[in-house]
Amino acid sequence: MSTILITGSSSGLGLAFLKHYLPLPTTTSILAIDLHPLPPLPPSLLPHASKLTTWSNIDIANASSLSPIVHFLANKPLHLILHCAGIRGLVPSIVAQQKGDVAAAETLQTMEKETMIRTFEINTWGTLNTVRTFLPNLLLCNSTSTSTSAADSSPAPTVPKVIILSSRMGSISANTTGGGYAYRASKAALNAVVTSLAIDVPEVVFLMLHPGRVETGLVEWKEEGAISVEESLGTCLRVIEEVGKEGSGRLVDRWGSVIAW
Repeated sequence: MSTILITGSSSGLGLAFLKHYLPLPTTTSILAIDLHPLPPLPPSLLPHASKLTTWSNIDIANASSLSPIVHFLANKPLHLILHCAGIRGLVPSIVAQQKGDVAAAETLQTMEKETMIRTFEINTWGTLNTVRTFLPNLLLCNSTSTSTSAADSSPAPTVPKVIILSSRMGSISANTTGGGYAYRASKAALNAVVTSLAIDVPEVVFLMLHPGRVETGLVEWKEEGAISVEESLGTCLRVIEEVGKEGSGRLVDRWGSVIAW
């Protein structure tokens, strides 16, 4: 039985993960957090609503903003974090002027300090802050599993996992087109942070997952070549299920193939 924390749960893949895991009999509870309120559940999920607790107006970059969730969890184990919160790092004034042109809002000429800093604050620091805040609960899951296994001589359950949505754009070696200054840099830094987490906390599996270019609402329009949330979800779920300690710290695509970064 699993307790799951989902960030960025009000839209895109975060919401898709919530809808997938909520009705599963192995899911004990889901804690869904986002800056924005969760939309109403579809009728098919209403019988499972008692397993869902939601928080809105949560800023993952602010430790005090996460305090209500920390108090709610108390000393309960946390088995899975699906970290889907993030921003695209586009210059707002350019987005307003040139709607539909992603590249124009993240060029060498248009990038600005405020956008860079805010993108790092959410995508990089926000991730580290979230993981560090709930690390005691993840480790409690691990210790609880160990004690339970010792008591009943059954195989130990899967170790706790932290699945962090990253991006191929964070790969320095794969950058052949330039641009994307804030987003690329924040995701490259995120990859470095998660690699250190995997080294420092071997009891937890950390996976950086590139879900593809997905229609998630990260930008206000559909990007060229974007796939649906449903198409991405199907392959991502298999990767999440199969990853073990040997894969901790890796950046992979939605089929599980390693991305050099």
